[in-house]
Amino acid sequence: MASISGQCAAGEQQLVERFLAMYQRLNRDNLSLLADIYDEQILFQDPLHQVCGLDALTQYFVGLYQHLDYIAFDMQQVLLAPAQAAINWQMHFQHPRLNRGQLISVDGMSFLTLADKVTFHRDYFDVGQMLYEQLPLLGSAVRAIKRRVSV
Repeated sequence: MASISGQCAAGEQQLVERFLAMYQRLNRDNLSLLADIYDEQILFQDPLHQVCGLDALTQYFVGLYQHLDYIAFDMQQVLLAPAQAAINWQMHFQHPRLNRGQLISVDGMSFLTLADKVTFHRDYFDVGQMLYEQLPLLGSAVRAIKRRVSV
């Protein structure tokens, strides 16, 4: 489990702990768990999408999870502040059309705004690491560009 540091209200810390536990269990068969964590008016953003509302978020997850063979999150560090949390994580997943169906690992961070439930969730991650580098022709080009600019 992730190391948790910082201070916030006890209810907010419990919500973050439930958030972490939920993502350890979440799969295509129990997406109803999202309602335990997220507010009805949740605003969710990641580098590829933005959705508003719990129903839209649930449908977004239905679409994501239906194409994955495997997904797991390694929650690494949590920083708490009043009404906010930042979570560093590593996602591991397998998609039949990416990386020849082999495991892919992506580093990321989630920023949460907290009330009785999570009201805002924004994920930050490298789309190239998750997607573009995993495609047969485009992946080679993206990796070459990254090597070139890192020198």
